[in-house]
Amino acid sequence: MRPSSYPEGWSNKDSDNEKHKMVPQLWTINGKCPKNSIPIRRTRKEDILRAKSIERFGKKDPNNIHQHKPTNPTNNDGTHEYAILKVGENSPRAKFYGTQTLINVWKPFVQHRNEFSLSQIWMSAGSYYSTQLETIEAGWQVCTVLYNDTNPRYFVYWTNDSYTQHGCYNNLCSGFVVVNQAFALGAAVPEVSIRDGLQYELFTSIWKDRSSGNWWLKFGTHLIVGYWPSSLFNRLGDAASQVHWGGEIVNLKENNQHTSTQMGSGSFAINGFRKASYFRNILVLDENNNTKQPVGASTSETEGSCYDIRYRTDQAWGSFFYYGGPGRSPFCA
Repeated sequence: MRPSSYPEGWSNKDSDNEKHKMVPQLWTINGKCPKNSIPIRRTRKEDILRAKSIERFGKKDPNNIHQHKPTNPTNNDGTHEYAILKVGENSPRAKFYGTQTLINVWKPFVQHRNEFSLSQIWMSAGSYYSTQLETIEAGWQVCTVLYNDTNPRYFVYWTNDSYTQHGCYNNLCSGFVVVNQAFALGAAVPEVSIRDGLQYELFTSIWKDRSSGNWWLKFGTHLIVGYWPSSLFNRLGDAASQVHWGGEIVNLKENNQHTSTQMGSGSFAINGFRKASYFRNILVLDENNNTKQPVGASTSETEGSCYDIRYRTDQAWGSFFYYGGPGRSPFCA
């Protein structure tokens, strides 16, 4: 129930850097799960009733495909909008075996309970324009329809058929295997950033165990959350062909207007540190088990007047970007 191998420098030893250690979840104040068991967030009847159907409970919508413009703008499930950094799209032979980054955590406003706002990593294989896309995903999200509140929460996701039938959030179907007795997926992130104040980050690592083929997830410097079994996938059974980082929202266009749901902090990228949300120190793991900054990375915005992204590199933050936006405004109708 632990990885058999780690990328060089990604080992599970406790770090001296207290900043990136995980804050214990509130429920652990009263103890932890018994030996040989794990915590699973309780699913209540009202949780299922909030979903569009029992079949779609805990699943992303099939319209959840990264495109510059939606192919079906009248879809009743709303339009998914993005501000992302991506690598591998223009390199058909690219192979990625992991990624690591620091994700800035905020509490964005979400206008409608059937909308969401999230910040995450996508590792994918297969085409974004077919039903053969496979992804593993992790980060934080505000999703009222799933959690019945507006708190940012830890999540994972997977699909092996372009979000059509297979795959789900967290533990809402068979798939992702949790191995940590003190960490519950779907639990609230205990600390969030404040504009012009303290900034909080989620140190996130995903990598493929070369022995088992499983994809492992670690939050913080040493908290092993669990893994996506290699048996879930065909294309990801080998490697990811693309990696994406960034934000996503759902826009239901209530009253024929763009949503005011925020992405990231709700500020545009130009506002910078302590105002705009960011990903920093972005790394990828290549086929030779070398950790490096992404090469040939490009940015993509669905509606740049609503949510944008600015990518840079420097010595302190390596590869990083600011992203996000407020949604509806005089420039985003």
